[in-house]
Amino acid sequence: MFGSGTLSSSDGQRFPTRGKSITARHLNKYFVSEGISTYTHVSDQHSTFGTKVIVATHREAHYVLDEILGNATDLPITEHATDTRGVTLVNFGLFDLVGEQLSPRIRDLGKITLYRMGAKSDYEERFPTAGPLLTKKANLDLVADHWDDLLRLAGSLKYGHATASLIVGKLSASSRRNALAAALKEYGAIRRTIYAAKYLSDEGYRRKIARQLNKGESLHALRRQLHYAREGKVIRRQTEQQNEQAWCLTVVTNAVVCWHTEYMGLAVGELRTAGRGVDAEVLAHISPARSSVVNYYGSITVDYERELAQLDEKGHRPLRTAGMDEPGAGL
Repeated sequence: MFGSGTLSSSDGQRFPTRGKSITARHLNKYFVSEGISTYTHVSDQHSTFGTKVIVATHREAHYVLDEILGNATDLPITEHATDTRGVTLVNFGLFDLVGEQLSPRIRDLGKITLYRMGAKSDYEERFPTAGPLLTKKANLDLVADHWDDLLRLAGSLKYGHATASLIVGKLSASSRRNALAAALKEYGAIRRTIYAAKYLSDEGYRRKIARQLNKGESLHALRRQLHYAREGKVIRRQTEQQNEQAWCLTVVTNAVVCWHTEYMGLAVGELRTAGRGVDAEVLAHISPARSSVVNYYGSITVDYERELAQLDEKGHRPLRTAGMDEPGAGL
């Protein structure tokens, strides 16, 4: 109900650090002293399948493709959503060349330059409303001249001969004198124009992208709550150790999401067995990134024999009913 696993999104989340680190930077907007960013990739099933520690002042758009191409899970990702910080013309071009769809939510979308394939007069005549919006003619000859090089570049990324973050960073910073970078940006501008037309004309598509980005934000909130130790600060100094700490947080987050998903399914099954209708469309908007049942603090004493005695034949705990949550009810 949550999704087919083909759509994902990515976003950065900032954490303060304790002590000096080569990845930590001063950002007065987010930290009292210094901090880092963790860039996470989330599927439409609320699972986190990619986590990487990056320098907080680096541009997030450079890291969008890394976990998509390095996806070691069974998720068949074909489309990826980001916010404005994950968008560049280079990313639009590379996503299409490697067979993926970049679907960002672009701030101030009305201010981007839209490209056309032919003469301005022809497009204004054919499309009286949209034609005047296509203000620039695409340089198709430049793209055609470097098409083989663009395919080789995409192949190098797809088969792991080069990291996407390195290539995207280099090409994004290249000037127009770099013919390959210019051709890729031109192709990316064409793909962005096609995407903008689809995004503006399809309200359902816009809602799908917004819903996916909201899933990422809800997981950010859950990670923030789970990361309470050491006052929520990253205490490791080496990049490898910081990545280990970030992945530990990801494992715990996925465990909480998995637990809630399992028991939500059991609750829905019991309601339907009792004859109550539960709309699948409503379930698609329910998030398992919850924390109300998580005990964050203190020592926890567990009576193993009592707990095991409550489990059914499949190992599930008994579901709580509405009456059990009333004041005075035993839990």
